[in-house]
Amino acid sequence: MSTKRTQALPGGNSAERAAAKETIWRLSAIALGHPTPELQSAIEQGSFHEAFDTAWSTVTGRPWPRALASRDFAHLEAGYITAFLHGPVGKPIASLLAGDHESLLAGLSRPVFMLNISAFYRHFGLQAATGDEGRNDEPDHLASMLEFMAVLAHLESRTLARGRDPADSRRAQRDFLQRYLSPLLYTVAEGLRERPAGKLDRTLAQLVSELPDWASGQIAELEARVGPYHDTDAARSNPGLGAEGRKARVIDQNLWG
Repeated sequence: MSTKRTQALPGGNSAERAAAKETIWRLSAIALGHPTPELQSAIEQGSFHEAFDTAWSTVTGRPWPRALASRDFAHLEAGYITAFLHGPVGKPIASLLAGDHESLLAGLSRPVFMLNISAFYRHFGLQAATGDEGRNDEPDHLASMLEFMAVLAHLESRTLARGRDPADSRRAQRDFLQRYLSPLLYTVAEGLRERPAGKLDRTLAQLVSELPDWASGQIAELEARVGPYHDTDAARSNPGLGAEGRKARVIDQNLWG
């Protein structure tokens, strides 16, 4: 994407545009976390669509289509469970945990993969929240990644509002999208294309379908602003590194200034 094209995007280089990105990421995290009665109510009453459409239109210049809500919360939850937790044969159709997908581990062991994701969170003073059941949220869950992107977009918006350079938060967005979130979004979407989950709420299905390409567009926009992504994973860049070294490696670069 050229600089000229980036400058022509809706909202331009503004705090308002970054805030709209924050809303998209945050609402997506809410929708793709485990469903709640409040989410069902927001979809039924249209408040979810109104908030998402406002942000989506600000960032893309296109409206977000409103879909019919699930019949009730029980149907919303059942569709989510079938698609993402326990499908017809006891396995999810498309797991929302990145570590469940061997293709996303890039040769790393799952514990090291999780540590690398957590390194992003820790750099910005974040840690896994404790849920209602007393279990820590999985750092590689799609909802956790989406929430992290919302935090980075918030930092970008706040920095722009103060008239400062948001390059650090933009580089972090670029790197996290490229390395972790974008591959997971495409993997989940592909899983549902191969094995459609007919009972999945239509709003959730629309998010799964649309977010991968939007994330790719975000990467292109960010690269136009702060430069291209460079893969620092030694498992890819250093073919001489042995198997044990690849498994043991934890992210160690100086993160984004």
